[in-house]
Order: sequence, then structure tokens, then C-alpha cells
Amino acid sequence: MRARRWWGLPLVPIYAAGVGARDWLRRKGWVRVRRLQWPVISVGSLSAGGAGKTPVVIALAELLRRQGWAVDVLSRGYGRTGVGVERVDLGAADAAQRFGDEPVLIAQRTGVAVWVGTDRYAAGAAAEGAALGGREADSFAALRNDKQELLRNDRQESMRSGKGRVHLLDDGFQHWGLARAVDVVLVTEEDFDDALLPAGNRREPLEALGRADVVVLREDERERVEARVRHLMREGAEVWSVQRELRFPDSFGGLEARVKPMAFCAIARPRGFYAILAAAGFDLAATVDFVDHHAYTLADMERITTIAKENGATGFIVTEKDAVKLADPVAGTETGAAFQFASGALIERLQAVGPVCVVALETRFVNEVDVMRGLEVRLR
Repeated sequence: MRARRWWGLPLVPIYAAGVGARDWLRRKGWVRVRRLQWPVISVGSLSAGGAGKTPVVIALAELLRRQGWAVDVLSRGYGRTGVGVERVDLGAADAAQRFGDEPVLIAQRTGVAVWVGTDRYAAGAAAEGAALGGREADSFAALRNDKQELLRNDRQESMRSGKGRVHLLDDGFQHWGLARAVDVVLVTEEDFDDALLPAGNRREPLEALGRADVVVLREDERERVEARVRHLMREGAEVWSVQRELRFPDSFGGLEARVKPMAFCAIARPRGFYAILAAAGFDLAATVDFVDHHAYTLADMERITTIAKENGATGFIVTEKDAVKLADPVAGTETGAAFQFASGALIERLQAVGPVCVVALETRFVNEVDVMRGLEVRLR
């Protein structure tokens, strides 16, 4: 077991007892569970961050849409400044701060409606109400039986036509208050060596995988991890695998050898990002990492540019998750390889030193046919 925070080790038994008590209440049926009209696919993980949930949500949304399903995403919007239930508006000023960095990234990459709110049931109800007449979350709660019947009829007709509607619940494995048709859980090799919170990043014991309908593994880790995972899974659950790769923008000249970039990020596992860059052949001038979901300030930019100059950096490499917080993207442009920034004090401070390269993490399912087959069996 690897403890990230040794000071937290004495508190792990207390945390574990709390998790166990909550799970006992769930199994006894004492946790209130509400059900939306359209089926829910939950995408979650055992860890508090860094498992790759957002790229998998994006991959699932794109796959389902290609197969004719209508998709939206329900997210907590961690760290957002907005309140209540809102639909992500990419045209809003400071969208990443208002709605959360990951919801904004999902909306950009997929084009689907993304609803944010601490109460994911209310977010889903708002999404369903909007799809059937533009009703918002507060008015949806007051819908009469005739409206509920319309929702049921809409779902049945969608299923008959083969083009159903589905919610993707982002980071939902521990959100037990919302019923789901499919529980998809991401597991990494690192999870097996990690400790429970607060000493480590695991939110639940490994045995929690017994609740999963599907476990998603990284293809490069599958051979080492699959046997250990299947030992914890229940009968009938599936294992999917994903491949991940970085996509670089052509406009940065392919990051030639003469370019000596500096990398910085505010993600859960920054060392993994830097390792991927190093494996891709980049000689990084320096690296700076912030806590996950950190909201960048001008003071941060001053610190970053100072370090860049001291180390002879000629540009910067960031993730898409960071890019949406540096400046609002130009409307209508694709993220990743074609990411363009609108003007803004943060991005302009960086660009005074050198170009900013936005790297996209592309995730795809190794066998999409098996993925769709497994989903449709559980959704219909």
C-alpha cells in the first residue's frame, strides 16, 4: 500500500468505517434512490481523480451518438462558482469557472448538452424537461401525471425506433442517490497500490468493484490487472479496455527539437502527464503542477512565466482541461488539435513568452462492438 499523505494514515480506519456504514445503509435500502425517466449510464472510479473518467465519458457520448442515441451528460461541476442546476453555455464569460472545467471540456468535445448541479437527479430532470418542452429544473418538479406519461411514451417510442435517450452520469460510482441502468467503473494499476482517503486517493475499498456492471481497464495495463479485477467482480459483469494517446496541434510545428517547452497542469495525476510527454520525446524545460481543478490567476501566470524564462523555455504545453481555464475558446473551433484561444489576460501573459500548445488526450474503446452490445442489453 502506498500512502500519498502519511499524516492521513491514522485517519484511514475512521474513513473506512464511514464508508462501510454508508454501504450498509445502501444495502439495507435506507439510502433514498430516485429514478429518472431515461436510463442512466454512470461512469465512475475508485479513486478521487486521475483515472481518466472525463475522456471515457467523451468516448461513450461520441460512440452512443454515432449509434443513433440521444445523449446528455449530468455532472456535479466540481469547483464551479455557479449555483443550482444549469446547462453548460460555452458562450458564457468565464464558462469554466461558472460550470466547472470538466463539464465545459465535455461540452466542447462532444457537442452534447451537459447539465451541472450537486443534485444530479434535479439535473437529469431539467434535461428531460428541456428535451420535452424547455422546462427547467424548478418547474420540472411540479410536472403533473400527464407530463410524466408523455415522458414514458417518449422513452418507449425511442426504444422501439432504436434511437433511445440516455443520460451519462459523470463521476457517479459513489453517487448512490440516482438509479442507473449501467455502472461503469474505471480501474488503473495504481489503484491496487493506493491507500484509502485521506492517506491515499481511493474513495472505496477494492471490493466495491462487486457493484460494477462494467470495469474499464487501460489496454497497456490489462494483462497485469485483469485477473485481479475479475476476482473482485460479480458474475455477469464485463471488462472493457481503452487505448489512450495524446494528440498534438499541427499549428505548433510538430514541436520540433528546437522548441524547449515548459509543461504545467492542474490535474489529479500530473506526473502521468509529464511522463507521457517525456515518452513522446519532449525535453521539458520545467514543470509546474497545481491541485486538481485549480482556478488559474494572474499571479499563477507570473510564477509560470518567471520559471519559464529562468529555464529557457520557448513555449508551453497544457492539457485541454487547463486550456478551458486560461481563456474561453473561439466559438466554433474544435479543441485539441485545432484549439484556438480568444483574448484574455491569462493566455496573453503566457503568449508573451511563447506559444501555448494544447494537448488532447484521446481515448477510444478497443472493441466498440462489444461495448455497444453490452450497453444495449442493459439499456433496453
